[in-house]
Amino acid sequence: MKPVTQVSGRAYPWGAKNIDTDVIIPAHWLKTVTREGLGKGAFETVRAEPGNIFDDPRYAGAPVLIAGDNFGCGSSREHAAWALADMGIAAVIAPSFSDIFSGNAFKNGIVTVVLPQDAVDRLVEVAKTDSVSVDLETMTVTTPFQDRFAFELDPFRRQCLMEGLDEVGLTLARDAAIASYETAVAHDRPFMAGERFHASAAA
Repeated sequence: MKPVTQVSGRAYPWGAKNIDTDVIIPAHWLKTVTREGLGKGAFETVRAEPGNIFDDPRYAGAPVLIAGDNFGCGSSREHAAWALADMGIAAVIAPSFSDIFSGNAFKNGIVTVVLPQDAVDRLVEVAKTDSVSVDLETMTVTTPFQDRFAFELDPFRRQCLMEGLDEVGLTLARDAAIASYETAVAHDRPFMAGERFHASAAA
């Protein structure tokens, strides 16, 4: 997972409420087990409408999505976070998120920023013409017009995002401690090594 300290650029000024994961990535895209290419299916039903925001060249490649209340509700599919990441979105700003979606977004390096509705409304207006910046160091969302909105994020999630640590990375960061523990177990309880060997052989 790539470290994230700041996400800046154009933002999709969407603001739609109660967007479930089936809207983010329709079910027929779930047959794949790879994360690549899912961006093509992101918001497929929305993109079927003429003049939709996701195909507007003004926002092409925008790294920020401004959404409405209860974003990511419905199914727990992690493909929704995969699809957003594949289309280049690194931060989503909304008044609230589904807990499961927020967790999946975090595991995939996407920052979920919770702001009051009036702040979201302001950012939607700014994003129509100008850029938006999400800063994890200062924990603020800013605009070129001196708007400055503070947000909160779980300290552990913030640290992982800024250091680029997913679950695998967190485990690898403890590699020395794990190796030390295994060495100690092998020395103090050698009989356990035999049990682990037989269990592996039986499997």
